[in-house]
Amino acid sequence: MSQELVLEDRLRSAKEWAFWLYLGHGLSVFFTLGAASLIPLIFNYIKRDDSAGTFVHSHHGWMIRSFWWYLVWVCVGWALFATVLGIVFAWIVWAAAWLWKIYRLIRGIMALNNNSPIGD
Repeated sequence: MSQELVLEDRLRSAKEWAFWLYLGHGLSVFFTLGAASLIPLIFNYIKRDDSAGTFVHSHHGWMIRSFWWYLVWVCVGWALFATVLGIVFAWIVWAAAWLWKIYRLIRGIMALNNNSPIGD
């Protein structure tokens, strides 16, 4: 009985952390275009081990991968922006990357609220 309570408490805590990290990533994307996502990313790496063996573990991986792929596409946009002809394409890449990041955050938080793992 006490093991179940400890497991439930551990799961609840991991789920709460994941929720706040989703919120942190979301606020970062809306207010800093993702620049401040480095802070929740660090916490994702720290708290991921605490959620091992639960469905929440997949959410940390999801947020981590979302951050790194978003960064890759932002860098591609900057590379395009450096060329005069690529400026229009850079804006398209940045807009697509931003929308993709929002989609991943919404999909992830919906799965978290349904107590289900998330994956690619």
